[in-house]
Amino acid sequence: MFRSRPLLAATALALISLSSPALASSGDAWDAFAKDVAAKCTALAEGKIEQPKVVVDPFGTESYGVAILTGKAVGADATVSSICVYDKKSQKAEIGGELPADQVVISIP
Repeated sequence: MFRSRPLLAATALALISLSSPALASSGDAWDAFAKDVAAKCTALAEGKIEQPKVVVDPFGTESYGVAILTGKAVGADATVSSICVYDKKSQKAEIGGELPADQVVISIP
């Protein structure tokens, strides 16, 4: 019977350590994540979209952050949008091509 107590303690410790990443995902951490996605995606839109407005999926997917940028295309009188993906592991972002307003309708307050 005494031998099962160390096993019980080890099992409890393992379960606590497995649940700690969920506890570490605080609101502040998600806010910092969204700000990083927005900053990196906005930097990539430079020269493509003038003063882009950015909407960030607050959590993204398991592997990626996702954002949509919209605004006036540089050098044109047209509104365009682009999709940006952010690799959560490498923290690098990539932006897609310009999607014209007649193909994608996005309203950002």
